[in-house]
Amino acid sequence: MKFLDEAKVTIRSGNGGPGSLSFRREKFIEFGGPDGGNGGRGGHVYAEARENLNTLIDFRYQQHYFAKNGGGGAGQNRTGADGADIVLAVPVGTQIFEEDDETLVADLDREGMRVLLAAGGDGGMGNAHYKSSTNRAPRRTTPGYPGIEKIVRLRLKLIADAGLVGLPNAGKSTFLSAVSRARPKVADYPFTTLHPVLGVVELGTARAVIADIPGLIEGAHEGAGLGDRFLGHVERCAALVHLVDGTAEDVGAAYRTVRGELAAYSPALAAKPEIVALNKTDALTPDVVEERARALEAACGAKAHRVSGVSGAGVKGLIEEVFGEIARRRAAAVEAASAPDLEWSPR
Repeated sequence: MKFLDEAKVTIRSGNGGPGSLSFRREKFIEFGGPDGGNGGRGGHVYAEARENLNTLIDFRYQQHYFAKNGGGGAGQNRTGADGADIVLAVPVGTQIFEEDDETLVADLDREGMRVLLAAGGDGGMGNAHYKSSTNRAPRRTTPGYPGIEKIVRLRLKLIADAGLVGLPNAGKSTFLSAVSRARPKVADYPFTTLHPVLGVVELGTARAVIADIPGLIEGAHEGAGLGDRFLGHVERCAALVHLVDGTAEDVGAAYRTVRGELAAYSPALAAKPEIVALNKTDALTPDVVEERARALEAACGAKAHRVSGVSGAGVKGLIEEVFGEIARRRAAAVEAASAPDLEWSPR
């Protein structure tokens, strides 16, 4: 299945059905009076988050979604049928924007969340609606109200607990395949990862989702390499796992390059908790490992794990720290959700 994280679709809700102009015509009933029914409502257009989806590829092949129009009213006070609604099934984590790509309509970050994108037009009134003591034979009706047609943009941000960042060929895909059952492409050249990959990591009874995104190079925020368009997939993460290639000559410069691109993309993303690790230690002697680990710690100002995705050395300790950070983030989210809302708002 191809990965697609952005799409543009045209939606249109249904028009309301017209009201009916009708009079009761029955044998032996001389003055039957008006009995024209109202028109039916046009169909709505919804978007709903579904757990079993992880790409917007379906919207590449179908980009127009039109709901059904409401049925017209009929005699004997019969109301027209409502138009059928349509639901756009999107992955959890999809953001919906207006056509300007800036106005956020909804952020569907939980399974089952549903948002109304375009309301169907109301049905028109039949002549029975206008009867009164002074107007016993009205011939007035109204047509149905038109629906809404507009363009919306969909942008997917994967829901992951932690995100892997680093330069190309830093060993992120190898690391993800070592700690989960994900099988991303692994090769000895840069940019083997062309789209984000998710892996489920288990530690005892706990589970977490880790996202591997394509590598960043200097100037990514200006479009260099694959650019920074995939960084949105780690904006929701509780923590970033920054892997630095231990075989690089200047690990401090490699670390600072990625940090610079994170800050250029979003200060909020750069402020997330970060766990730094010197990767590919299996390819280095112990003395070189310690020398480059100290250089990396001087650059980041924190502890640097020594790990190897190939041999598995140091991986468990790194994963334990990642799970600890995720647990703290989840606890803080639960506490925030249970806190009383002290802000007053008019009802």
